[in-house]
Amino acid sequence: MNHWIIVPVLLPALLAPLLGFVMRHDIRLARAASLAGTAVVAAVALGLAVAAAGDEAQVYRLGGWPAPYGIVLVLDRLSALMVLLTSLLALIVLVHAVVTGWDARGRHFHALFQFQLMGIAGAFLTGDVFNLFVFFEVLLIASYGLMIHGGGRDRMRAGLQYVVMNLAGSTLFLFALGTLYASTGTLNIADLALRLEEIPVEEAALVRVAAMLLMIVFAVKAALFPVQFWLPGAYANAPAPVAALFAIMTKVGAYAVIRVHTVVFGPGVAATDGMAGDWLFPAALVTVAVGAFGVLGARRLLPLVAFSVLGSMGTVMLAVAAFTPAATTAALYYMVHSTFAAAALFLLADLVLARRGSEALTPRTPVVQNGLFAALFFAAAIGMAGMPPLSGFLGKLLVLDALRAPGEMTWGWSAILAGSLLTIVGFARAGSALFWKPAAPARPAPAEAADPPPKPATAAEIAPLAASLAMLASLAVFAGPIAGYLEGASRQLHEPAGYIASVLAEPEED
Repeated sequence: MNHWIIVPVLLPALLAPLLGFVMRHDIRLARAASLAGTAVVAAVALGLAVAAAGDEAQVYRLGGWPAPYGIVLVLDRLSALMVLLTSLLALIVLVHAVVTGWDARGRHFHALFQFQLMGIAGAFLTGDVFNLFVFFEVLLIASYGLMIHGGGRDRMRAGLQYVVMNLAGSTLFLFALGTLYASTGTLNIADLALRLEEIPVEEAALVRVAAMLLMIVFAVKAALFPVQFWLPGAYANAPAPVAALFAIMTKVGAYAVIRVHTVVFGPGVAATDGMAGDWLFPAALVTVAVGAFGVLGARRLLPLVAFSVLGSMGTVMLAVAAFTPAATTAALYYMVHSTFAAAALFLLADLVLARRGSEALTPRTPVVQNGLFAALFFAAAIGMAGMPPLSGFLGKLLVLDALRAPGEMTWGWSAILAGSLLTIVGFARAGSALFWKPAAPARPAPAEAADPPPKPATAAEIAPLAASLAMLASLAVFAGPIAGYLEGASRQLHEPAGYIASVLAEPEED
């Protein structure tokens, strides 16, 4: 049994209480411990991704109890990829929060950050849907604390809407789990896949109800239409570094759809065959449209970025809704790309707003290092909009190529191409207002009343943003090997016999 599998969950879970109760009064000690812990998780995640490169899933059985009776963590290519993505993003965001001083605005930032990392990693590694619910709740609690970090009435109001919406989703999740357990007697993903194949179609009404409830819950987490309205307000009002970390949050919902509705309610299950795709595809189409028009109509910087995240999720879910190996590969590639693209935009927004003083997309006096920020904004914007040479262009090409069915091709291609055009126009307008159409400088105030000029961004403050953009460039340069890894992940999902056999196999003695 590979004991390293539990490290991305266990290490943050042990570190968070120490940060919250022992180190909260010493910011330097808390920073050192949090950075070291996150770096270790990233290193372990990289090793797990290498270990998962084979076709066999690896299983960690807590307490040595076999599935489906015990709790299991499962490492395959998909879970390893998502844990690695989470840990790299977390390390980038944490460094930004430390060097800019965001973490010092509240005593519990680092503890909440580690709890968030634990919940995300656990959601990706768990092998049963009940513990998926448990880790969702850990995410909800930690993310709410991070979202209101620093205080403010607008932030509290957006946070309340965020938590109410997600609590409603959690309630539906419990209903779905109860219905599913009543129908099958198990909640282990591998065991569910076997038992649902044995249920006749005429006796599967409760299974269909459970599948639809789970789809609604995961749609809430992924901010998919018609339950997408919480995302723009939550992301636009959260602290920018926290919003950058939240770039992975919607991917948890997308991951849950891919995992559960491929392995559990996949094509081999007659009772639910076609249900997920029939609902997901039109919802994703509208989500792309809402995101694109939101970018075009945004009048403030953070809502602009938030709506671009919404549009990118619609693109991901268009590919997911096809439920084919090629489309899943495209969805995973674009999911990784959009995570780093969104993080780069939020980190850049934080640096710009700290020096500009206003997020309104109106001409103002040029900020310090205006040319540098303009270039970085251009790079991040073309990444999010899907223009060459960065990975967004390749990602959208993969998605378009995967949508080959007649109905998918007409509507999917139209939505993606039109949405990309609107997004490009929206970012061009925003960049022009922020950097290239400065207002005439105001008459200088008396020396005694003048505010000190903003300080230029240091190399340490630019480094996390540069790392995010470097990830986009790396995804483009190494697109071939990365796509090969993702194709293996898609093959494991759509041919789940190996996953099921590994999870349900009798444990070997260590």
